[in-house]
Amino acid sequence: MEDLGEIVGEFLMESHENLDQIDRDLVALEQNPASRDLIARIFRAIHTIKGTSGFLAFTRLETLAHAGESLLSRLRDGVQPVTPTTITTLLATIDGVRSLLESIEQNGNEGEVDVDNIITAVHAQMNAPDAVAAAPAAPAAEAATAPAPAPAPAAATEKPAEKPEPLEETPARPAPEPVEGQRRPLGEILVETGAAEATDVGSALQAQLEGDERKLGTILLEEGKTQPGAVTDALQAQAPKRSVADSAIRVDVDLLDTLMNMVGELVLARNQLVRGVMDLGDSGLVRSAQRLGMITSELQEGIMKTRMQPIEHIWSKLPRVIRDLSNSLGKKVELVMEGKETELDRSLLEAVKDPLTHLVRNAVDHGIEDSDRRIAAGKDPQGTLTLRAYHEGGHVAVEVADDGAGMDVNRIAAKAVEKGLLRAEQIATMDKREIMAMVFQPGFSTAAKVTNVSGRGVGMDVVKTNIERIGGAVSVDSTLGQGTVWRLTIPLTLAIIQALTVDCGDQRYVVPQVAVLELVFIDGQSTKIEYASGAPVYRLRGKLLPLVRLDRALGLDPGGDQGVYIMVLQADGRRFGLVVDRVLNTEEVVVKALNSRFKDIGLYAGATILGDGKVGLILDASALARRSHLAVDAGRENLVGTSRAAAGAGTGERLLITAVGDRRVAIPLDTVTRLEEFPRDRIEHAGSREVVQYRGQILPLVRLSHLLGAYSEMEEGDTVSVVVYSEGGRSVALVVDRIVDIAENSTTARRDAEEDGLVGTAVIQQRVTELLDVRRAILAADPNFYNEMADVEMLVEA
Repeated sequence: MEDLGEIVGEFLMESHENLDQIDRDLVALEQNPASRDLIARIFRAIHTIKGTSGFLAFTRLETLAHAGESLLSRLRDGVQPVTPTTITTLLATIDGVRSLLESIEQNGNEGEVDVDNIITAVHAQMNAPDAVAAAPAAPAAEAATAPAPAPAPAAATEKPAEKPEPLEETPARPAPEPVEGQRRPLGEILVETGAAEATDVGSALQAQLEGDERKLGTILLEEGKTQPGAVTDALQAQAPKRSVADSAIRVDVDLLDTLMNMVGELVLARNQLVRGVMDLGDSGLVRSAQRLGMITSELQEGIMKTRMQPIEHIWSKLPRVIRDLSNSLGKKVELVMEGKETELDRSLLEAVKDPLTHLVRNAVDHGIEDSDRRIAAGKDPQGTLTLRAYHEGGHVAVEVADDGAGMDVNRIAAKAVEKGLLRAEQIATMDKREIMAMVFQPGFSTAAKVTNVSGRGVGMDVVKTNIERIGGAVSVDSTLGQGTVWRLTIPLTLAIIQALTVDCGDQRYVVPQVAVLELVFIDGQSTKIEYASGAPVYRLRGKLLPLVRLDRALGLDPGGDQGVYIMVLQADGRRFGLVVDRVLNTEEVVVKALNSRFKDIGLYAGATILGDGKVGLILDASALARRSHLAVDAGRENLVGTSRAAAGAGTGERLLITAVGDRRVAIPLDTVTRLEEFPRDRIEHAGSREVVQYRGQILPLVRLSHLLGAYSEMEEGDTVSVVVYSEGGRSVALVVDRIVDIAENSTTARRDAEEDGLVGTAVIQQRVTELLDVRRAILAADPNFYNEMADVEMLVEA
């Protein structure tokens, strides 16, 4: 565009901005045909384009814009009504103008773009039979507001209205808003805001007339007639406000990219300098380095803000997309936008535009039903498509939600099995979210028919690939008959991020801090890594956390399980632990792109230069999450196999060993919520059941000694020891004589038991130990304890 000249370049930039606004206004006008403000705004914009194109000798562009202006003039004057056909014709005119502008930008002239058919359609629309033949002349007031003829060459854009007469400096009378470039009297502002009385301001002005050389604010302050803060605010309000043209400038994106790269290099140099100064230990240098660090951070933040743009920039084109698509499909769709002011880095906006457009088109085509089906389903005949954007944990979340038919999980699962993506036996162990994620597989589609919009199985996998390429994630949630929500999680910027540096073997890696939830140190004594079906897991606050050993994932020499760290990460909607040798520190790192060889590995999101000058690879948390699927499945099988209560037959299960009379009873540790001791005098009775008040609930007691027929020596003690078991939001206390130990069942030698509440016996710690099935034990003590009719097994009210 540099070859076109400054005037033409400015014209193109302003014209494209005007066309985007016209697109939005035309779609809004179709919904509100009586809005004269919208018609006037559209008319002014097209009038500006016409006038400047005539000055620049773009003849066909001027002719086309003039045709559109003529039609808009008839709409503005009430000669012709606003109809969907009129809007379609005007949109086609705007498309023609945009094509001519693109040709001018690329070739320096209007090229071979044919606009004759569009002009003919506009004239035909003005001569249509349904147009009102005649209308009364516009009132004088409206004529006075009619736009002026084409602007002079020196004024391609409209000028603001003429300024009103200067305000009288009458302190006691509030004034209208200040006119641009005009200073309001200080006393007038103080009176308007209630910071001073009109009589006091009048007295101060009279004192000035009589020769008092003090300023008005000083007089009022010294006489105690106002407050210092009020005077300061009034002085700031006195300054004339900048016009829109003066408050913003256009900057070439390449210049911003260059500045961002330079700030990135400055951050790297800052990190290295700070580390070197810290090693020297000179207090003066340390203070200077800290000051440099603060200035660098502020500069970096300022540069990053210049690259941030509201997501409305890419949303602004979607009303037109939805309007055209819904009309072609014979559907009625309302678009709702929430959070359009949410900002993203400009480069990320460009990367998100195509995936977002695809999701919107897919929602209109497949998600929202036609009016007849919606009415049959008891819905409003007009569907609603909601675009929602908001900040969440260092990311921006963008949702595309529709109130359509939703997706059938069973149908998706069947299609996945049919295509060989899943085995039939896997479906039973998968949750709804995992089955839904199959729609992102290449070539996957459940569409009954192929349309020109979607249904070929091409697109969702591309959406996922494109979003993950910029460090984001995409997920879907759907309820059959109610609608679908597609969710994009996008980083705020790709340039500079907060990260943790870690060691694994003799290599150093970087993990983006936004993905890290917490850190856990494993000493091998009080905290251990466990194994479920050969996969490493960690019991974090009573729940199994699947682990990925970074050394094994990267093919490094395996380390031990002692003295390591678990980084609890969140990626792709799931939590998992990353096992590393050491966690070093947190620092800002500059993301550098990788070459194709490293990208093909699929575990790295980029690289950076660390404070010590070494290169560190930035790990891709989403890719590592995919590596954790084996551990997740293994953990799930472990939990399902135990039915959350049954004592295990496999090796490596941790058990709570208790004493019940003269018998040793083992309870699976993953069924234990808490261990408690209750004073015996707190035990009460509800009917025939023993209960105790516990954490605001009535907690029923089950005595294992009574259930197993064991003689208990602790029947008359002052306290009772209980194991609290919780499920479905309800709890029960299993009464034992005492807690003995926590052990690991590493033996496979066992015998099935025939008693209620037991699944067998095994030799543990060289002692015969009975293995308790908690659920069966509770049912044996009270067959009505569970509500068997509920979908989710919950405890019945005590």
